[in-house]
Amino acid sequence: MIWGQDAKKEDKPKSKDEPKKKDEPKKDGLKKDDPKKAAPKAEEKPKPPPPPYPGWELDKLNTPVELKQGTPMSGCWFDPSGKWLFTTGIDSFIYRWELANNKKTELAGHGSWVRSLGFFPAKNLMVSAGYEGRLILWPIDGVQPEPLRQVEAHEGWIRSIAVDAPTGNLVSTGNDGRIALWSLPDLKPIRSWVGHDCHVYQVAFAQGGKEILSADLKGTIKVWESASGQLLREGKPAAALHKYDAGFAADIGGVRHWALSAKGDQLACAGISNVSNAFAGVGNPLIVVTDPATLKSKKLYKPKDAIQGTMWGVAFHPAGFLIGAAGGNGGGLWYWKPEQGDSLRYHKLPDNARGMALSPDGTRLALAFAGGSARIYPLKA
Repeated sequence: MIWGQDAKKEDKPKSKDEPKKKDEPKKDGLKKDDPKKAAPKAEEKPKPPPPPYPGWELDKLNTPVELKQGTPMSGCWFDPSGKWLFTTGIDSFIYRWELANNKKTELAGHGSWVRSLGFFPAKNLMVSAGYEGRLILWPIDGVQPEPLRQVEAHEGWIRSIAVDAPTGNLVSTGNDGRIALWSLPDLKPIRSWVGHDCHVYQVAFAQGGKEILSADLKGTIKVWESASGQLLREGKPAAALHKYDAGFAADIGGVRHWALSAKGDQLACAGISNVSNAFAGVGNPLIVVTDPATLKSKKLYKPKDAIQGTMWGVAFHPAGFLIGAAGGNGGGLWYWKPEQGDSLRYHKLPDNARGMALSPDGTRLALAFAGGSARIYPLKA
């Protein structure tokens, strides 16, 4: 007999009384002392859900380009080419930013705050509207644009203008309740009429320029025939954006910003709701979506986040989601799926947003802040 580690033990006869050993249980098909025993498998992490809108960054805010104006801002607009961003604030200037190099140019001509801009791409022109009631026509390009034409258009504040690019018509409105139609590029009056009994906050063309939409302080929206100025229909789908505060004997609210969907079948109206203090503007941001054909409220988009203030910007993104930006006791940015009332994503902003603009191709979002700067956020993932 050979003894040693590698020697094979001889078989010896088993006693009748010796209990039989049971085979040891196998694991993974291998014996317990098998040197080829498989290592335990690591637990697989669940795969993250796919992005709701592939190709678009909604989960975070990408690093923005910051443009410092120096005075509190009140609005921002991309021109139709996407080459320029225009901003306004609590002074009488318009600021043009060349986005290739962020160069700032001041446009002087108004005697008060500028609240609305419109663009006429066929002639590469822009129209501005001031709180002194003046419309001014500008060239978009040039080293230092100067006013081409101007007209005293309304008594008091002009709050909103819009351009119908195919016809070259401009519509304006404001605190005097009038709606006025003008031709471009000569800024000659076509017709005007009293449309509302209170301040009119928004105006826009619809149905290929055949209709004009107007919205006022009390949430009333009216639809007019462009060719005649005849009233076609009216309703109060945005009534949730208005309140009369008996304590201060004051109305507060209005459609502060709005956006028409690409198909023209949805109109998103932004403003303030649930007002508890009209003097301090304490309330909650809200977006009301209506159908211009029926003027009935379709859906409310109310942020569930702890933000007080006003929804100052709203836009339908070409990819299908809805965007809203607010400012009050802090700034907030939200994304919604149109079929959902609760926000899809929420981002806290570094300041109170007072204006919002989506670039023509949908790849950039500009926000104008009360602190005196604008930030342009890339939206591509």
